[in-house]
Amino acid sequence: MDHMDWLKEAIDYGVIGLLLVLSILVVAVVLERIAFFARVKPYTYASVKQLELDLSKRLVVVASVASNAPYIGLLGTVLGIMLTFSSMDLSAGADPGKIMVGLALALKATAAGLVVALVAVVAYNALLRRAKVLMLQWEIARESASGAHHG
Repeated sequence: MDHMDWLKEAIDYGVIGLLLVLSILVVAVVLERIAFFARVKPYTYASVKQLELDLSKRLVVVASVASNAPYIGLLGTVLGIMLTFSSMDLSAGADPGKIMVGLALALKATAAGLVVALVAVVAYNALLRRAKVLMLQWEIARESASGAHHG
């Protein structure tokens, strides 16, 4: 295995590995948030701001992965394309088959980044919506409680 093969493997597994770790992180945060949302009792909070802080905890992780995963995938693709072109033996002529295989392999990093990002965006939007519903339930409970006292 020459140094170009080693470099290709490092780029390939490094980028795909990082995206895999990020996707596992997103799944862990999403599961933790779903469990928290299921057991949280909005009416026990004295302040809607404290409720919002507790509900939005760790959502920045999901949003950050959603916004950065495509760039990580794109970086893997760019590095893979650079490696493909630098490894071409120009003196013997470029083998179009080898170039196409190299480019196809490079593009899988972008595809992986997009898949991770799409899942993270959907998860983030769903969690954000659930948090907003719980905060509205808190406000409705407060309004009905204060309305009952004034009635």
